[in-house]
Amino acid sequence: MRTYMVVIDETEEARLALRFASRRAAKTHGNVHILALVEQADFLAWGGVQATMEAEALSRAEELVASAAGALFQESGIRPSITVKAGEGIEVVRKMLEENNDIAALVLGAAADGSPGPLVTYFAATHAGTLNCPVIVVPGSMSDERIDAIS
Repeated sequence: MRTYMVVIDETEEARLALRFASRRAAKTHGNVHILALVEQADFLAWGGVQATMEAEALSRAEELVASAAGALFQESGIRPSITVKAGEGIEVVRKMLEENNDIAALVLGAAADGSPGPLVTYFAATHAGTLNCPVIVVPGSMSDERIDAIS
């Protein structure tokens, strides 16, 4: 079964990447794996404050993936796999790709203006040739209708 892994956050480009992945999964009888990253806070002198900040970030990420998974299921009937991981984004994604041979493609959303984002820069440019699956970059300027038409 083809699995399309999507890294999501609260941005519009992440929503578009998830839409593209869900449409491809539905057409190929595949699945979607949603990955939400929880950035670890820089070291703070007060451990309790840092722990509270990390717990809040984890809670927000869990709410985000639950909402995305619910919307995906309502739209396409696909029950996605969900992972919420703390750590540096590039390293977490690299490790997920290395450990999961069933991932057919990494689907990332690129920002509509400015830098496409660190994950797109790393996986679609700097290290694209070293991956064990294709990278699909969904431009943040695409409309839902265009995504539906090409996916």
